[in-house]
Order: sequence, then C-alpha cells, then structure tokens
Amino acid sequence: MDDTDRRILRHWLSEPDLPRAELAERAGVTLATLWRRIERLRESGAIRGESMIIDWRALGYELEVSLRFTLDKTNPRAFDEFIEAARQVPEVTSIETFLGQVDVRLNAIARDMTHWTRIYRERILTLPHIAEVDALMLISTLKDEAGLPL
Repeated sequence: MDDTDRRILRHWLSEPDLPRAELAERAGVTLATLWRRIERLRESGAIRGESMIIDWRALGYELEVSLRFTLDKTNPRAFDEFIEAARQVPEVTSIETFLGQVDVRLNAIARDMTHWTRIYRERILTLPHIAEVDALMLISTLKDEAGLPL
C-alpha cells in the first residue's frame, strides 16, 4: 500500500457515497487507475467489502444496551451454546468475546423501556450458561468513526 492507495481510502472513507469519478479526481488519479487500485486492495484483503449503515434510531429504536456476561464455564460447550442462542435474538446487533473477567459482550437495541424489559426478561436472561450479567444503557455516543489514520 502506497500513498496513493492511502489517499484513495482516506477520501472514500470520508465520503463513501462519492461518485467514483469524483473520488478519482480527489485522489489525483484517473478513473481507470482508481478501479485498478480498488480491485488490487480488494484482492489483497485491505478492502473486504462495502456495506450499508442503517440508522436504527430512524426505524424507531430508542435504546441501546451493552451487556457484559461472565459464563458458567463448567460446561465445555458454554461459549458455543451461549453464542448460538444469542445469535437468535433479533435485537442483538453485535456479539464480541473477550479474555479476562468479561467473557462475552452483546449490544442490543429496543424501541423503548417496555420493549427492553421484555427483551431482557424473555430473551437475554434465558440465554444458556450465564453466571453474571451486567447491563450498561447507552446515554450518548461521543465518537463513532470507522475511519483509520491513513
């Protein structure tokens, strides 16, 4: 990856909807060069794909909760069974595993407090192998940036 690749990525990350011709112009390359470089970045694995970001708040979800779990690891399949069950909860937006005191973190969304209470009681607390759970309700997001220091 050279400075031109980094320049392409920097402009593309800052404005993902930029038409390719304008992206090429801002990056200082021809459109053909832009396409070749993007293809090379994809082949190398530097670009794994393009995605759409949906604002769940615009769809009526008002709450986001981060849940930290410590699992009862006396069962050798505790992680696998917990994660398999957590994937089935439609309101869970992300699942992460950790080394340390916290084994798994889930992020979940809900329309309001009544909806959250139902999700928590009926779907979260019924997940298998929970030893401890800690819920943190999101108040505000101060930085949410997918960009890299390119």
